[in-house]
Amino acid sequence: MAATTTAESTFHAAGSSSRIPWYLWCAALSVTSVTIGAHWDVSWHRSIGRDTFWTPAHLAIYACGVLAGICCGYLILNTTFRRVPELLASSVSVFGFRAPLGAFLAAWGGIAMLTSAPFDNWWHSAYGLDVKIVSPPHTLLMLGIFAVEVGSFFLIAAAMNRADSALFKKLQWLLVYLGGLMLVLTMFFRMQYTWDIRLHSSAAYIVVALGVPTYFAMLWECSRHRWAATLSAAFYSLFIIGLILILPLFPAEPKLGPVYEPVHQFIPPLFPLLLIVPAFFMDLLLDKTQTWKSWMVSLIAGPVFVLSFVAAEWPFASFLMTAAAKNRFFGTGYLDYGTPSWSHVALRQFVDVDHGFALWKGLLLAMVYAALSTWLGLALGKWMRKVQR
Repeated sequence: MAATTTAESTFHAAGSSSRIPWYLWCAALSVTSVTIGAHWDVSWHRSIGRDTFWTPAHLAIYACGVLAGICCGYLILNTTFRRVPELLASSVSVFGFRAPLGAFLAAWGGIAMLTSAPFDNWWHSAYGLDVKIVSPPHTLLMLGIFAVEVGSFFLIAAAMNRADSALFKKLQWLLVYLGGLMLVLTMFFRMQYTWDIRLHSSAAYIVVALGVPTYFAMLWECSRHRWAATLSAAFYSLFIIGLILILPLFPAEPKLGPVYEPVHQFIPPLFPLLLIVPAFFMDLLLDKTQTWKSWMVSLIAGPVFVLSFVAAEWPFASFLMTAAAKNRFFGTGYLDYGTPSWSHVALRQFVDVDHGFALWKGLLLAMVYAALSTWLGLALGKWMRKVQR
């Protein structure tokens, strides 16, 4: 009985310090590194092409795996072999090793990322320097990135659940920051389907409804911050706008062909989707319906998310097709070297436009997906509020 009491007091003492442990900063830095590296790498491909594996963008991506390995290796080794009491109290056992659950998830992700590196280099040598995004090594890399994200989120959320009020606030902001990074990355993998010329098609809104409300609801519930979704969406927007303003400042020249457009600087990403609008309404809804059943909230959240998003993005997408958007801020005038002058992107014309019944049928499907995504996010968030290991 005495031993149990001692362990419990040690467990709560581990979260009583007002300083964020260095390994949580390291985990957040790993996700930051891959978020910057992924967008930098796409810009590299659009501006230069894949000239070598050892580009700074690739190094930033794989630094994520290294940093995840450092912080998770520390947690696993110190908990398993040194048996540090405060780490033992917040650990689980996996194949005889002990550490927080998030450490095992992120460690697997780091290993998967580093394993994909030589595999990716061989793949490009065998099948071409600039092939499709979805390939076996890239799939392994994406799975590794996702595992590092989720593992880091678990580490911070568990520490926040154990913390006292002073440390709780700091970890809450760190968790919201990480949620913003995760939103940036999930939109990165939706890039092909949410290109600005596709934003008058219901398919783009279906793709966003599949998962983005999950992030918003999960982060709101888990972080206990009233404006968690809005803050994460604001960070996503500022991050992408920052890339639009910064990347073209650096020179670049295509090294692969065919070259349809003259390129003399790095090509930035497209202007961010206006996710801050549905995020704001999601925050308001979740705050006002805290006593409701999750399924009731989700039934309302689905239409609220989709309709508010469409109301903002649809006319804004029309603006992006005009000459007024061809400036340094909105960045629609930047074309990568592989874009033909007769393409929809170069001509600023929508593709696969939906009208009438087809449009509303697609948007209704998006509402259903958004409702299911919200329900899943609320369930995950409530569960993660209980995680302490």
